[in-house]
Amino acid sequence: MDLFTVSDRAKRYQADLLAFMDERVYPAEPVYEQQMRESGDPHHHPQILEDLKAEARRRGLWNLFHPHPEWGPGLTNLEYAPLAEIMGHSAELAPEACNCSAPDTGNMEVLTLFGSDEHKERYLRPLLDGTIRSAFAMTEPAVASSDATNVQLRMDRDGDHYVLNGRKWFASNALHKNCRVLIVMGKTDPAAAPHRQQSMMVVPIDAPGITVLRGLPVFGYQDREGHAEIDFRDVVVPVRDLLAGEGEGFAISQARLGPGRIHHCMRAIGMAERALELMCRRATSRVTFGQPLSERSNIQDWIAEARIDIERTRLLVLKTAWIMDTAGNKEARTEIAAIKVAAPDMALRIVDRAIQVHGGAGVTDDFPLASAYAHLRTLRLADGPDEVHKRSIAHRELRKYRTPEGAATPAPGPASHP
Repeated sequence: MDLFTVSDRAKRYQADLLAFMDERVYPAEPVYEQQMRESGDPHHHPQILEDLKAEARRRGLWNLFHPHPEWGPGLTNLEYAPLAEIMGHSAELAPEACNCSAPDTGNMEVLTLFGSDEHKERYLRPLLDGTIRSAFAMTEPAVASSDATNVQLRMDRDGDHYVLNGRKWFASNALHKNCRVLIVMGKTDPAAAPHRQQSMMVVPIDAPGITVLRGLPVFGYQDREGHAEIDFRDVVVPVRDLLAGEGEGFAISQARLGPGRIHHCMRAIGMAERALELMCRRATSRVTFGQPLSERSNIQDWIAEARIDIERTRLLVLKTAWIMDTAGNKEARTEIAAIKVAAPDMALRIVDRAIQVHGGAGVTDDFPLASAYAHLRTLRLADGPDEVHKRSIAHRELRKYRTPEGAATPAPGPASHP
């Protein structure tokens, strides 16, 4: 396995994206903050983002995530992973500027793989063009959604339609000004096997009976794209808007989440790199008790540990991407679960220490650290909490030591001697 061989095409994309970040994205950050502040609306869609989108498209830095050549550049997971990391350096702007934002990336892949020709024309093409946004509605407030078999929103067949009733929350992106469509997971057959009860449907966000009740704050932040609580009351959805077929909800979710977790984890590494840069700059510019902070042994330990943690986490993510590309998502299940635990935890620790080095300024909006902390802490719950991923890793490890009858295999004894 050679993780260090990078195609010439991937190198060009990296160089072009780094130039775009330096020349356009980082200078746009204060403009973005000003436009958001002046609007008075936490869900405002500032003009600077449309300007960045137009420039990214002009530079060919558009839909970089999409692995299907018909719809995007067709990069492998291993080729795209460093690009996701670069975009993570400015997580508020760069992913959307390049049309590589979650949950749209996952939704576009779902529509590519499972959508009808009508879905592709009505929703996929506008999503790929960046003219609309989408949301994914699975988590529910009344049940522990970390176990998706608990999903209760009903999808009852009535002739040529389904009728949806229930409530979702943390539907990220549903408050974005351009959000037009939801992919909704619900229960079509409560009598089926546990993992065949759920289905997914494409539902316009303005369908009669859908009410966006509120945007949920995250550590006091109202994210621009929003995390919506949504009520579905007698929402009528044509049968043709069912994705893949009844009972295919879990299969679709697994196809959706593998690449999405790579994207999340690499962006988290980018956020950690940005936090480390800010920590180093602050440590070299501030003096306490007659000595720069950078001369303090504990600060040097934090900086060294940050570099070590970033490098080993990046290697784990790249290994995961390589296995997905060469053996498939199923063979990478353990690694996918592992990176989903490791990357946010690592980045959160580095951001926390960067906040400490910044003192009071670190918890304000003068620096991106407080917002990054809120996002990364939330990521330890999004796409499944840490405990669920650890559980799945442990089950696969323990399976190696069980006999076909379910008993544990005996531990090897001491070597025998005559």
